[in-house]
Order: sequence, then C-alpha cells, then structure tokens
Amino acid sequence: MPPEAGPAAWNSILPARIPNPALSEHLDADYLVIGAGFAGLAAARRLTQLQLDARVVVLEGREVATGPAGRNSGFMIDLPHELTSDDYAGESAENDRRQTAMNRAAIEFAKTTAVDFAMPKEALIVSGKINAAATAKGLKHNADYAEHLSRLGEAFKLLGASEMQALTGSEYYQGGLWTPGTAMLQPALYIRGLADGLQQQDGIKLYEQSPVISLDKNTSGWFVKTPTGSLQVGKVIIAVNGLIEHFGFYSRRLMHLVLYASMTRALTAAEIEKLGGETRWGFTPADPLGTTVRRISGTGGDRIIIRNCATYDPSMTSSNGRMRSIAQTHSDSFKARFPMLGDVEMEHCWDGRLCLSLNNVFALGKLDEGLYSACCQNGLGTAKGTVSGIIAAEQAAGSTETLMPEYQPEALPKKLPPEPLMWLGANSVMKWKEFRAGKEF
Repeated sequence: MPPEAGPAAWNSILPARIPNPALSEHLDADYLVIGAGFAGLAAARRLTQLQLDARVVVLEGREVATGPAGRNSGFMIDLPHELTSDDYAGESAENDRRQTAMNRAAIEFAKTTAVDFAMPKEALIVSGKINAAATAKGLKHNADYAEHLSRLGEAFKLLGASEMQALTGSEYYQGGLWTPGTAMLQPALYIRGLADGLQQQDGIKLYEQSPVISLDKNTSGWFVKTPTGSLQVGKVIIAVNGLIEHFGFYSRRLMHLVLYASMTRALTAAEIEKLGGETRWGFTPADPLGTTVRRISGTGGDRIIIRNCATYDPSMTSSNGRMRSIAQTHSDSFKARFPMLGDVEMEHCWDGRLCLSLNNVFALGKLDEGLYSACCQNGLGTAKGTVSGIIAAEQAAGSTETLMPEYQPEALPKKLPPEPLMWLGANSVMKWKEFRAGKEF
C-alpha cells in the first residue's frame, strides 16, 4: 500500500471514531469485498439488497475514510465530466447520456443510503455545482459546455460576475455555469455513515487495517490472507481503484495520478462576516486543469478547500519537497481569490490517488471464475465508484435485476506507452495545461 501524504482532512475535522479491529481469525463467507471506499461499500450494500442472507466480508487496508475516499473534493457529479477535454464534454452525446443516467442512478442510491442509515444532512446535499470562470477563456469553456448541455437537453444557468461575488464574497470570478444535479458530500462523513450502517445489517462484517497479502483460487472459491487472518470465500470483488495492478490485473493499462488539496483552519466569526457570501458552495474550474474551490459549513466549522496540481506517478507517492511546494501553490491560489482573508492559513494539505484509462473506460467486470473488478473511476470516484460497485455486485450475484440498465460492457483500458515516455509525456502535458489555464489555476 503506497504511503499517503498529509491527513485525510475531511476525516480529521470529524469527531474521532473507534476503528474496527483487524481480521485476526479464519472466516468463511459468501462474498469478500476488498476496499471500503465508494466502490467497495456500494458493492457490499448492493449485495445485501440482492441476497438478504448473504455472508459478506469487507476488508479495508487502512482505516475507513482515511484513504482516497476521504481525500477527494466531495463532488458527486451527474453530468459528463471528461477531465481530458477542454470543457468536460465527452466524445459523443449518446455516451454522455448513458453516463449521466448511470451517475444519477448512483446519486439516487447514495441519497437512499443516507436516509436509510440516518446520516447527518451535511453528509450529502443535492445542491448542484458551478463551473467557475476567472478569465475570458474560462467563459468560453463554459459557453461551449453550455451548448453541449443544450444538445443533451440538460438544465443549466449562466451566472455573471456580480452573482459570483454575491455567492462567494470574492471579486475573482467573471462568471459561472450552474447545473442542479450534483450532490455535494462531506466524503468522510458519508463513507463513515455507510460503513457504520452496513454493519448494523445481519451478515456483514468489516475489518480495518487488513490489507490482502494473497489471493488464491481453489476448488471452493478463493482463499485470502491478511497479515493476521484468512478467509475462504465463494466470490471476490476487488474495489481498490488503481491498486488492482498490485493484484496482477490491468498491468500497464492504468494511469496513476496524484492530486492535491488544502483546507483552511476554521474561520472566525469576524472572518466569516468579512468574507460574506453564502456558507456552502462548490466550484469546479471552467478549465479542467484549473482550481477546484469549496466552502463548507458544519462539523469542523466554516472552511475553504483549494484543490489544484496533478502529477502522473506510477509509484503513487509524494515527496516532502513536492508537498511543501504544492502547499505554497495552494496558499497563493487561496489568497488570490480571497485577499480579505490574508491572515487565514491552511491547516491541512494532502494528496490523493486518482486512476484514469487512456480510453476513459472502467476496469470493471469478471476477471476469473468468482472474481470481479470494480476499479478505474477516471477521476469521478464518488459517482463512478458507486456505479462500478453496484455493477460488480450485480454481476457477482448473477442478478438480472439492475440499477444500471444503461451500462454496456466496455473494451479493456488501452495499453500505456512505455516508461519513461509515459511519465515525460503525461507530466509535460499537465504542466503545459496548468500554465495555459492562467488565472483559472
């Protein structure tokens, strides 16, 4: 398991929880789900919906909500959000409509889960999101995306500079494009609520600090070892995103990116008044390589989150020097947008792993008899992770009842160019696009 730099800030601002113990015995089960993130926990919940008496074990290599699931920005996006395009539009309207339908099914699944498990309201709020533009180029990206949404028959609203200032308190932005369907998560609160809710159901057991160290097929299914325990299971769902390569699958087909974010300390009452604007909002950048910004209010106080910078790194690690440099970049981005908060410092800076495929497809489906993958979310881990977990669970259960009727089997992720060409090419392209983003970055 690669080390992660900085805390999972969304989890750090919540009250402390007592982790589940590690697996320390031998168990027999019908299903094993490896990974307790959005994909893994969605898979576990869907399995219990399809087979009420199933024995399901979930293994998490770290503590719940401290890995990638607690390190994202909390946007559960319904619409096309293709990170490699200039304006998020996908390659075809037909594919965008199918992906939108699946994302919306995932959001409905998450909404129902939040209600069923009595999660606090701030865990999931369907409030929409804004593509924020700070430049004429950003406004053009929004205009192009608006045309695409019109062709899809999707609702949106273009916002002017004065509306953006009223929302944020900042004069930085020239305009925005609001769409209504995105669910905004406190991702750690949602994942913790989902994990806790599942364990209240009969037949589910979740173990933390229990990485899988071997996975072997036998006549009864699969024999699995952790550092201190073992399982004999009938079927296995691997829901570890890019780490599936460590299990020997999709070698040289997955792009491993590391993204970075920072979160301010809690704002004081005087700072909140000085800032003005509304207490909760979420911006993705009009330019996909720009800066994502969120303002939150609730458990842990009123805070602002800044996310920018991305690096391609197959090792999935971040050096101390890189983290110091990125922390300064985040501070500069924050102060450029919120000069009235010049005394506010970042309390947390962290990294998070992201997995892409060159042809923008999942690493999803049957790998072997009784073995399934729910990986490679292409930068939309909250929505597409939930989608892939649901589909993998339905496949593993052999169900003809599906929440994802729009899903169509996809080609394998394309092979990557050899190293170091891939490293040089990917990082050069991202740095150039970040430079071209200008004030959007």
